[in-house]
Amino acid sequence: MGKLHLFDMDGTLLQGSAAAIEISRQLGLDREIAELERGFAAGELTPPQFAQRACDLWAAELTELMVAAAFDGAPWLTGIREVWADIRARGERCAVISLSPGFFVERLLAWGADAAHGSRWPALPFREAVEPAGILSSAAKVHIADELCVQYGLTRADCVAYGDSMSDTELFAAVGQSVAVNADHHVSGLASYVYAGGDLREAYELLRTGR
Repeated sequence: MGKLHLFDMDGTLLQGSAAAIEISRQLGLDREIAELERGFAAGELTPPQFAQRACDLWAAELTELMVAAAFDGAPWLTGIREVWADIRARGERCAVISLSPGFFVERLLAWGADAAHGSRWPALPFREAVEPAGILSSAAKVHIADELCVQYGLTRADCVAYGDSMSDTELFAAVGQSVAVNADHHVSGLASYVYAGGDLREAYELLRTGR
């Protein structure tokens, strides 16, 4: 039986950062996004509220070229392409599920992910408000995982989740195995394996060797 590897992005594949932070850095809005991130982490903002405020923050200036620059310059873990290539060589599947904007997350398809799911934001340049129903949540990650399982003929027991924070807790609780990557207390105690470092190959090896 194959496996489905499910990767969070912010704080997991992106070490110590998030799509919103990297995009805001391109616009010189580091202080403003840090305040929004603080509010979100403290539970003062829901995912749709955070998305709308970030959208408002970026609306006047954000372009596709800036998104591309943010993606290319972000602090990605090393070894992502190699891990995904190995997963696919074994006949298994890998997908990214993130609360961040889909227009950022979907760029990971070019790195070898079988699927990439992010929140649905207005098209660039922004002309519309964020639709709350399109913004993902912790529970939505489980729903998407279930849809992918149906698509690939797998079950939750065949899934491995990789994540770092509170938005990954429901998925960690639902799947067969999990790897906490540079994680906080919300998921480190739930995980099958715990990894701290900058190379996804090392986190993946924990799963491969069982230690």
